[in-house]
Amino acid sequence: MSNQGFAQRTHSPRNWKKRPSKRRRRSSAGNNRVAQHTVSHNIQRKSPRSPKNLGRRFRRLISQTIIAGIIIGGIFTLGALAWFSRDLPNPNQIIEREVAQSTKIYDRTGETILFDIHGTEKRTQVELEDIPELVIQATLVAEDRDFYTHGGISLTGIARAVIQNFKGGAKLQGGSTLTQQLVKNAILTPEKTYRRKIREIVLSYQIEKKFSKDEILKLYFNEIPYGSTAYGVEAASQTYFGKSISDVSLNQAAILAAMTKAPTYYSPYGSHTDELYGRRDFIIDAMAELDYISAGEAEAAKAEEPEIKPREDSILAPHFVLHVREYLTEKYGERAVEQGGLRVITTLDLEKQEIAERAVTEGAEANEAWQASNAALVALDPSTGQILAMVGSKDFFDEDIDGQVNVTTRPRQPGSSFKPIVYTTAFGQGYTPDTILYDVETTFATEIGEPYEPKNYDLAERGPVTVRTSLAGSLNIPAVKMIYLAGIDNVLDLTEDLGYSTLQDRSRFGFSLVLGGGEVMLLEHAAAYGTLSQEGEYHPPVAILRVEDADGEKLEEYEKDVKKVIDTQVARQVNNVLSDNDARTFAFGAINPLTLPGRPVAAKTGTTNDYRDAWTIGFTPQLVTGVWAGNNDNSAMKRGAAGSVVAGPIWQRFMSEALAGEPAKGFKEPKPNKSKKPVLNGSITQGLKVKVDKFSGKLATNLTPESAIEEKTFRTTHSILHFVDKDDPSGPAPKNPGDDWQYEGWESAVQTWAEEEGFTSEDAPTEIDDVHTFANQPSVRITNPGKNHIYNNRQLTASVSANAPRGVARVEYY
Repeated sequence: MSNQGFAQRTHSPRNWKKRPSKRRRRSSAGNNRVAQHTVSHNIQRKSPRSPKNLGRRFRRLISQTIIAGIIIGGIFTLGALAWFSRDLPNPNQIIEREVAQSTKIYDRTGETILFDIHGTEKRTQVELEDIPELVIQATLVAEDRDFYTHGGISLTGIARAVIQNFKGGAKLQGGSTLTQQLVKNAILTPEKTYRRKIREIVLSYQIEKKFSKDEILKLYFNEIPYGSTAYGVEAASQTYFGKSISDVSLNQAAILAAMTKAPTYYSPYGSHTDELYGRRDFIIDAMAELDYISAGEAEAAKAEEPEIKPREDSILAPHFVLHVREYLTEKYGERAVEQGGLRVITTLDLEKQEIAERAVTEGAEANEAWQASNAALVALDPSTGQILAMVGSKDFFDEDIDGQVNVTTRPRQPGSSFKPIVYTTAFGQGYTPDTILYDVETTFATEIGEPYEPKNYDLAERGPVTVRTSLAGSLNIPAVKMIYLAGIDNVLDLTEDLGYSTLQDRSRFGFSLVLGGGEVMLLEHAAAYGTLSQEGEYHPPVAILRVEDADGEKLEEYEKDVKKVIDTQVARQVNNVLSDNDARTFAFGAINPLTLPGRPVAAKTGTTNDYRDAWTIGFTPQLVTGVWAGNNDNSAMKRGAAGSVVAGPIWQRFMSEALAGEPAKGFKEPKPNKSKKPVLNGSITQGLKVKVDKFSGKLATNLTPESAIEEKTFRTTHSILHFVDKDDPSGPAPKNPGDDWQYEGWESAVQTWAEEEGFTSEDAPTEIDDVHTFANQPSVRITNPGKNHIYNNRQLTASVSANAPRGVARVEYY
């Protein structure tokens, strides 16, 4: 489709003008009627003391007050504008060039440059007539549809942004017209403050008065940053497509329009290309809705391959560098990062980064046998949250696997690696590693009516198991029971404290959350595990140690940010389970990838349905590492590609090499479980041993004679809901367990299993011995010899008198 044909069929955006509103004209007769009414009203005035007259005077006073307020407010506003607008640049000298200085991003030593945002600024002036209509239309559709009708400022946009920002508690931002964007990017600094916003508004107004709309549009397309070192639409087209702007397709025009919102975030070379192309599609659809293109042209454009030119920059740790760059541009703006000469010291440990890259590359190659084309790894210092290594894919430059996508910051389902978060929540409520849960196929009632029936990975049942066995062996059925006992909302409360940003919409989640039903980012997931490593202290992940401007002035510096979010005893309990290799041997074998020779380590794997995602996350007190393996397009791997198989070896290799030479540090032991409840201390599986009165069969008391006491063992077969109130597990047993809406399903499953296994359930007695009581004790009186009787020989006669409520069979005395 030629540009000429396109322009003929559409309305030029340069002619986008709103029609003036038609004002209703009054006839002279109407004016006369108003005048006559006024005269009549004046003639019929009543006494000043009348209620109507007093009301009129009051309204006049209110009107005068309002007018005075408006005048005072106007004066104040003008004064504020004058104050904030002092020292504004001269709009006649709108583009004052400064010498661009490269921004350098270093590793944590400050000696090795990871990336130098450098080079001559790419900027090629182009006339507005040489820019295709489709580029202009796409940009205005995306950024400012009222460009040709407003005066440089969108009051409704500003009002909307103010309301939104007040709701979110943020500083003023958004609501910008295209003219304001030009001012912000080409003239003013990008900080988000009210003062800068006011200056932006004033200067935008001045520019609108000085220049025509087409002149402003020309300035915009020649000055706006498009990421990298590309300034202006011509340089951007050459950088990303290797062609002049006059030759771009509709697809490419929409991509350029989509980028202007946030050039680093929406960069075709970044890790958010899905979002970039999603925004492109939105712009194309909007152009079709406005009849600038046909529906068929829109569909064809969205289906077209964008043909992005390969990146030419030299870069170390590319995913990490772009992660840092996104943060910098968000905080300091595109121009400061591209030209401001910043010196950025990051947290990256280059030695560990190289180990990680080798482990991921070679591990991903080995995983091709499992039909897994990619892998990612992130490692943090759990005591600070500092990112030491970040590998977002097997190969950043491999387009076949979408290598530029940073999987460490992309939401993916974590599988069973999410289970420790649920068990941590439960331990905080009083459940213990020794708590007994029945691993039997169970139907869970749900609020939507459809029952939920989880299965174990091996489809087997194991009967009563401890939480330790359930978590270490990654059993699914007990895990679903545990998220019910812990409470889904309580689990999500903990995820907020642990920094998860992808689980905000609570309405999405049910029981399957414990099995990985909610997407998380590998980076945030690893940081949460690091909190366990630090016995409950959360350190948010950070990538920057220090930022300096071109003059060496400090702009920011790392400060330790720590928050206690998990009780120390609870964290130690979870660490004790995750580091118990014996407990997971039945599922993973004694020799498995979740161990490090000679070093205690806590670890957990995760595998999603159909083997689409495989995870291994583990830690020592010094280092926490998360590994993901799979395919970026979410296609399934070969059956059997579990977390321990495709992610575990990568994790184990990296941890072994990264910790080489470091002293082995263990985890502190939790306090012993002192719960007296058999279901919480694990004794219920061996049977409940109690002392009973052999005559009544009831619980023996201190009044029961030793000769009447016997010890019996009762095998009790009930679900945990029979013994505990889920919201108060350490408290008294529920009087009516059936009141719990899950009780029936859990209990029937346990009884079915017991019957199939041949177990006879016999509940221990709950009533106490009512035979040997104070009321039933016999009365015995010695009648001979008498009190103080003295015998002088060996012969004596003894007699007693005895009676009892239940009768006396015999009396023995010695």
